[in-house]
Amino acid sequence: MAEKVARTPSYQLKVVLQDVSPEVWRRIVVPGAGRTPICTTSTLMGCATGSRTPALARFVGRRPLGCTRSCPAVGVRMLYTYDFGDDWRHEIVVEGIGEPVQRASCVAGERACPPEDCGGVWGYAEMLAAVNDRAHPEHETFAEWLAEDFDAAAFDEAGVNRMLWRIG
Repeated sequence: MAEKVARTPSYQLKVVLQDVSPEVWRRIVVPGAGRTPICTTSTLMGCATGSRTPALARFVGRRPLGCTRSCPAVGVRMLYTYDFGDDWRHEIVVEGIGEPVQRASCVAGERACPPEDCGGVWGYAEMLAAVNDRAHPEHETFAEWLAEDFDAAAFDEAGVNRMLWRIG
């Protein structure tokens, strides 16, 4: 007799970086397997939001997805805070529940994530103003500090997926 395989749904999540304009966001589909699905981990959120270094992070408010045996519903919202020094806040919304998937993947997004250690929302805004204005007194400092290929308007879906697939 064939063993019955449990088929848990996947979750489509929209992750939006708060207080940054223009908006930076990612839409990811994550497996819901196990008692604590991969979507609850800081590692996954870090990959989806461009974090490359370990930092303190937490989910705020409602329990993160998978912390209970009940399934989250479409429309459930939670706040994810990354790097308590820079205080990057992300709103996560469950947009849909679908067929099982084997691994997390990014299916859409807009704009590049801010670089690490740029000083949070205000530091990032100052950095963008400086690099976009050659007359700005900090233009050269920020231009040298940023990676040569940094483009705030770019979204690298393939790059996000490479990071997600490495962890899951």
